[in-house]
Amino acid sequence: MVDSHCHLADDAFVEDLPAVIERAKGAGLTNALCILAAGNAVEAERAVLVRRLWPGVRTAIGVHPHQAGEFAGREQQAVELVEAQLAGDSESRAVGEIGLDYHYDFAPKDTQRRVFRAQVQLARRLDLPIIIHTREAEADTLAILKEEGDGSVRGVLHCFTGTRMLAEQALALGLHISFAGIVTFPKAAELRELAPVVPENRLLCETDSPYLAPTPYRGKRNEPAWVVRVAEELATLRQAPPPELQARIASNFAALFRP
Repeated sequence: MVDSHCHLADDAFVEDLPAVIERAKGAGLTNALCILAAGNAVEAERAVLVRRLWPGVRTAIGVHPHQAGEFAGREQQAVELVEAQLAGDSESRAVGEIGLDYHYDFAPKDTQRRVFRAQVQLARRLDLPIIIHTREAEADTLAILKEEGDGSVRGVLHCFTGTRMLAEQALALGLHISFAGIVTFPKAAELRELAPVVPENRLLCETDSPYLAPTPYRGKRNEPAWVVRVAEELATLRQAPPPELQARIASNFAALFRP
């Protein structure tokens, strides 16, 4: 089993990181992808400890849309920062998380688009997959992905909560779709209906920990061990044997991120 998206270098895990990792291993996890914010020296330092405790962890590095405003008018510096950090991290496997978030007003939309586009271009040049965050920005996200790759960009829509249209067009572009704890929420009816639609070879699951704990842990700090609960729910929705689905997800993770 794998957790394809978590934030183990986050402040939330400082006090008990070894125990969190032991619980993940005890739950059967072999690998995880730890997301790092480009330019965050504290997270980069913590990632070294994470990998020391759990050699199966790999990293992804990018400028999140919430931080895009820091690079207004100097998008190339964002690219240079990400590229330098990727080059200095032998365990890095992806550019991300990157994308567009129009729900919050943390960065101007035009700046978000330019920073996102520049990082997609970087990923293409480095032949790395991208990890996409998109919220209330489906049309612009798809437009940039089509303009900057149209099927040649590998990657995943992480913590998917979008529409059927977004799922179908993302799959047509060759992207993976990853489900997080939200798919276990009984009221997430539309998302639960989409879970069986994703082809088996494009399916991933994640915790996005420390956020979005699945039921029955809602309201608590999320952690990688609980990705098993997400996978169990996906197996139920897809009417698939849980061990087989977990093995398939792990295989998809390995094919995309080459851990």
